[in-house]
Amino acid sequence: MDSSFGGLNTALSALYAQQRGLAVTGQNIANANTEGYSRQRVQMRAVGGPPVGAIYSVDNGVGGGVEVAAVTRLQDELLVSRSRTEHAQDSYLTGVKSTYAQVEQIFSEPSDTGLQAQLGELWSNLHDLANNPGDLATRSTVLQQAQVVVTGFNSAHANLAASWTVSRQVLDSRLTEVNTTADTVAQLNQAIRAAVNAGSPSNSLVDQRDAGIMRLSELTGATTINRNDGTVDVYLSGSILVGGDVARHLQATGATRLEDEGIVPVVVQWTDTLATASVAGGEVAAGMQALGQILPTQSASLDQIAVSLMTVVNTQHTAGYDLNGTAGVALFSGTGAADLAVAITDPHLVAASATPGGNLDGTNATALAALATVTGGPDVAYRQMIANLGVTAQSAGRRVSIQDGVKQQVDSALAAQAGVNLDEEMTNMLAYQRAYEAAARVMSVIDSSLDTLINHMGVG
Repeated sequence: MDSSFGGLNTALSALYAQQRGLAVTGQNIANANTEGYSRQRVQMRAVGGPPVGAIYSVDNGVGGGVEVAAVTRLQDELLVSRSRTEHAQDSYLTGVKSTYAQVEQIFSEPSDTGLQAQLGELWSNLHDLANNPGDLATRSTVLQQAQVVVTGFNSAHANLAASWTVSRQVLDSRLTEVNTTADTVAQLNQAIRAAVNAGSPSNSLVDQRDAGIMRLSELTGATTINRNDGTVDVYLSGSILVGGDVARHLQATGATRLEDEGIVPVVVQWTDTLATASVAGGEVAAGMQALGQILPTQSASLDQIAVSLMTVVNTQHTAGYDLNGTAGVALFSGTGAADLAVAITDPHLVAASATPGGNLDGTNATALAALATVTGGPDVAYRQMIANLGVTAQSAGRRVSIQDGVKQQVDSALAAQAGVNLDEEMTNMLAYQRAYEAAARVMSVIDSSLDTLINHMGVG
């Protein structure tokens, strides 16, 4: 009798265990297309006999059936960590590439409307003036083209400044997202710790937390350390961002205009200590590079070229004489690309002649046109700047392409390990179904045996 009733308990435990397995399999199938879902597996273990023998009964030595030890997430922590690292690097490189693409779009070289073409047209007009120095229309054309060049420099600087302002705003929004996501991770840490302490399921909460941590990695290059209580601490270059159920916040301080960046550089700070936060990767690091290096460097190069144009042209222009026979004055004024301007409006004041007294020899106009090829001149410097920009942007694009491939490989490996395979789940479902049917059959047979033993034995 003890063996028979024990068999019923064994069969019942099998029914419960296989039913749990079917439920978990159904959960996996239901979330086959859920982003961030990690497939789950039922871990079963045999229930052995009692560890301490009873006085009035003897264990049958078969065991007590089966029980569900745990429902685990199939995740490889090394792969997860590697995936976060590659996503952070990809986000950083993509951000850098995007900034260079914006700069290339601002200069739009080579083109018929870019600064290079505008400068070329100015030198061409000066050649025309050398051939006809007394023509007021030609002189006016030189001044008009000089204004076109000035407008080109002004617009390029304004566009760089606008791009900087947008990047500054994007940085603020990214830091707001970091703070919000860090708060969410901290809240999930608290919920997971409570679930672990209570023995309740927490796999779905862990999936949500992993998604949040991945986003933090993409934003900042954050790293993690797992704790024994089920929580995860998140770090930025060794400084804690999320510790258990407490999250720290970040803020950006410093310049809000490109013109002020050199005076008060933009920095990322911890809001609680106001100490500088080191952000080594992700979209925030790319934004900091755009604000602190890429855009200011391009703006400084443009300013140097504008000053070079103003210096060499003014030097040569003041060495000549205008249509009135007097010494030439400065053709350009300003301190850089932002405020570069044409200093004269009267075509009579264009100093085309190399000799005083109103002689129309056009020699100085020829010398001005020759500045197009002078070593270290504005044309050469501008072409070099554009060439360097193209090479750097192309290199950034190649790095993104390579990193995309690496990221996809890691993500594929992670999906193969943690993603839902419908063929495998179908196999598991059939296995649990057959085991459930077998356990039910065992229970039916034992029930039939007990019925025979109790109700039919000794009937004459």
